Amino acid sequence: MFSGILSYLGWSCTPPQKITHIDNKPIDEITVYDFTMKNIKGEEIPLSNFKGKVLIFVNVASKCGLTPQYEEIEAFYKDYQSKGVEVLGFPANNFLGQEPGKDEEIASFCKENYGVTFPMFSKISVKGEDTHPLYQYLTSINQEAVKWNFQKFLVGKDGKVVTTFSPKTHINEKEVLDRIEEEIRK
Repeated sequence: MFSGILSYLGWSCTPPQKITHIDNKPIDEITVYDFTMKNIKGEEIPLSNFKGKVLIFVNVASKCGLTPQYEEIEAFYKDYQSKGVEVLGFPANNFLGQEPGKDEEIASFCKENYGVTFPMFSKISVKGEDTHPLYQYLTSINQEAVKWNFQKFLVGKDGKVVTTFSPKTHINEKEVLDRIEEEIRK
């Protein structure tokens, strides 16, 4: 019964499926730079455009108790972009339907309510059978499933996952900033 409740909430007792290949390429040879994603305006953006930068991938939602994190993430972005850090936002509707809008609505909400300027991408699935391959990759590295909206994945300048931070961990917390600073210095 407990696992049924967790499943209803969008949580899982089991780690994500271990993938060993994406498009016939062994997982240990893949980086985030191997992916091309559609931005929130519908344009195809090769993630290789961000090569050499420290990246923060965050799955976002507009109707979540954690949605106010947009404000601190945007402030962080303004402070750290000049240091070679990019935040990449990925709207997802995997948790209790908390991101029901279309891309245009999401973009408008983010701009009007939080002044978001960091790159936002088209809505994808970050959990479940329809998980986007990018998130299959991100979650397979640490065998850490996305727990909720606003989970953060730290990716080094080499395009490889360094670590993940829980949804309730704020981007401006010391442990997060210390890890990001460490990656900037590499």
